[in-house]
Amino acid sequence: MTWTRWTAVGMTIVTLAAGAISLSCSSNSPTTVATEDPVARGARVVYTSGCMDCHTPGSLYGMPDTTRMLSGSELGWQGPWGISFPRNLTPDSATGIGSWTAEQIVTAIREGRRPDGTALLPPMPWPMYSHLTDEDARAVAAYLKSLPPIVHEMPKVQPPGELPKRPVLAFPAPPEWDGRNLPPPPAASTSGK
Repeated sequence: MTWTRWTAVGMTIVTLAAGAISLSCSSNSPTTVATEDPVARGARVVYTSGCMDCHTPGSLYGMPDTTRMLSGSELGWQGPWGISFPRNLTPDSATGIGSWTAEQIVTAIREGRRPDGTALLPPMPWPMYSHLTDEDARAVAAYLKSLPPIVHEMPKVQPPGELPKRPVLAFPAPPEWDGRNLPPPPAASTSGK
């Protein structure tokens, strides 16, 4: 045999041996994907999405009150929409979202609508949360439903032009460039929730 044939035969043997070794090292068992507990997943999404920042008392002051987690804050957000307050997200039926179904919570997160159809006011960033996966949105609902209910009646929404009755973070009307294609601000909800 000539050297080119020996080289070709050698390369073929090396290739076959490498293929046999790689096949013998691979697992023939089906791959299983561990599923995360929905409540734990929801907690992770809530913590990483900033829900705690607005809805937990003291968070915006650098000292979140973990005994009243997600029970709402009385620090108002003032802008062209009036003054809104981060709502109580605990499952208290009277002052929180305890009467909401998991699907209604998902709709609020993704579409910015309460069960009665009224819009969630700014600064609730529901357009950002509309991109959550189905699993993440349902996990957030499961986590919120798992919290201990905390009774905390939130201040009512104040309409545009009304003077603040409590501390607020004020957002001026947008400058011309930022507001060029914005719709008019939503009307304040009369329900105050």
